Amino acid sequence: MELTLREEDAANWVYRGEGAVNLVLAYNGSNPSFVGKVMRIRKAPKNSKHGLKSNITVTAHELLLWKDVNELVSSSEKDIIDQLYVEHVMMPLLGSKYVDAGVCTCKCKRKFLESIEKIVISQRPVWRVDAAQIDKQCDFGLLMSDHSVFPHDSQGSKPCISVEIKPKWGFLPQSKFVSEGNAIKTRVTRFEMHQALKLHQGTISELSQYNPLDLFSGSKERIRKAIKDLFITPQNNFRVFLNGVLILGGLGGGTRKTDSHMAEAFEERLKSVIEADKGHCTENLFTLVAETMHKSRVLDQLLEVQKLDNFDIEGAIHAYYNVISQPCMACRELNEEQAKRYKSFHSASLDESLRIVKNYLIAATAKDCSLMICFRQRTKEDSSSIYNNIYLESTKQTFDFKVYFIDLDLKRLNKMEEYYELDKKIVSCYEQSMNMDHQERNEVINKMDQEVTNVQGTS
Repeated sequence: MELTLREEDAANWVYRGEGAVNLVLAYNGSNPSFVGKVMRIRKAPKNSKHGLKSNITVTAHELLLWKDVNELVSSSEKDIIDQLYVEHVMMPLLGSKYVDAGVCTCKCKRKFLESIEKIVISQRPVWRVDAAQIDKQCDFGLLMSDHSVFPHDSQGSKPCISVEIKPKWGFLPQSKFVSEGNAIKTRVTRFEMHQALKLHQGTISELSQYNPLDLFSGSKERIRKAIKDLFITPQNNFRVFLNGVLILGGLGGGTRKTDSHMAEAFEERLKSVIEADKGHCTENLFTLVAETMHKSRVLDQLLEVQKLDNFDIEGAIHAYYNVISQPCMACRELNEEQAKRYKSFHSASLDESLRIVKNYLIAATAKDCSLMICFRQRTKEDSSSIYNNIYLESTKQTFDFKVYFIDLDLKRLNKMEEYYELDKKIVSCYEQSMNMDHQERNEVINKMDQEVTNVQGTS
């Protein structure tokens, strides 16, 4: 039976958050078809008159790219491309126990979408509102399990805490195709460099100290440090939910630094889940998350998928132009000597170019996904629980936990040029910011030297 949402159903859906392409709603009504679900609905850029419907189907070049994934290339316009991509590409790579491809599609009437837009507009970040609106030409949404809570079962009434993390890039590129002028990429994480650009653009108000290499390190101490750094400056990389309700982090994007008042309120909310002395619940949550990630090794496979990008965008962009059978615009920016470095790409077979680009786009999904870890306390009576568990020594509590990767969207082929331009912009902005910092330090030192000279001259 097809599920259909009409105007009168809009009041039962609440804003949960959004990314660049989709807006996420959580259900708070009583219809059993939707209880415990979230729904993703597509957005359209504000400057788009026709929405994104034309982008839903696979293009001719993408048919070549994904020719080995029959379900994807044979899908019709009514299918959800992202759902098929998650199920048939990302799930085999990351493991079925960590991936939810979605439950089903739901038909959304235009009046429902219009009502939702009115309801959520005041909750969306201003910069998100300015950039995009709900795509009212797209008449379906994707239903998924709400991984910020446990499914209703015999222990369903117990409070649960869930942490959502955007791990970002867990490695430094070592591709020989990274140009000498961009060698900084092999020493500084993409996250740190991108922070400089975001600060310059005004999408964040301060730099985060989070280092993805800590999170992917396999060391409990470094993982714990990464979690704490994310807590201090959540931006759009860290959110915490209590029983499915957001208690830390932003709903649709960047948020301000966690100040003392926010930290105190957060500590208070954790008391219903973590049985620690006053002032120690937050620290125990950091430990719980770090030990769970260390025990599950959930990021190991994610890192392997990220490393499918073994040519970097500076190499993959040349393969992209082979795939679309167009003159390489990247080569036009290079002198004859520089272009020799990339000659091998343009003499490669089409199948080899397709493999390089496909792996790059799969890796791009893995670099931009989120990880949801959900906990609830387990008691002696819960010995039959189907979930894995972790013991928190400091509070003498045992917790059930479940882990899922979310936001595993298909990265479209036509984004390759954008990735290439963004990469250049990120490196350029970071190097400029470093030069400015160096200049400011020199100015401070010169000023101090001048002050010392003036003092010596008067003595």
